[in-house]
Amino acid sequence: MSSSYANLLRGVLDLLILKSLSWDARHGFAIAEWIESATCETIMVEEGTLYPALHRLESKGMLTSVWGLSENNRNAKFYKLTAKGRKRLASDSAEWDRHSEAVSRALQLTDTNPT
Repeated sequence: MSSSYANLLRGVLDLLILKSLSWDARHGFAIAEWIESATCETIMVEEGTLYPALHRLESKGMLTSVWGLSENNRNAKFYKLTAKGRKRLASDSAEWDRHSEAVSRALQLTDTNPT
């Protein structure tokens, strides 16, 4: 996998994590469940991918975290979006929309001349 593709996937995961937290705080497992559900199980997030991403976003000031009890009465770390994270979600969402629309247009072309 090329580093640019890995960066793209990392960016998509970060964007989905930020979106999952745009309503309320969630623990890691709930974030993974939300992503899987929201993408109709097209994107399945494993712990080895999710938790490094959460720690990276937290270290960049996009998230804060507190320990609490999950719905199963277990200790869990709950992540919450910060103002910086909300700003990043808005800008990255707009960028994603712009790029995904452009790629979709290109993939729908049936001629070598796009004009």
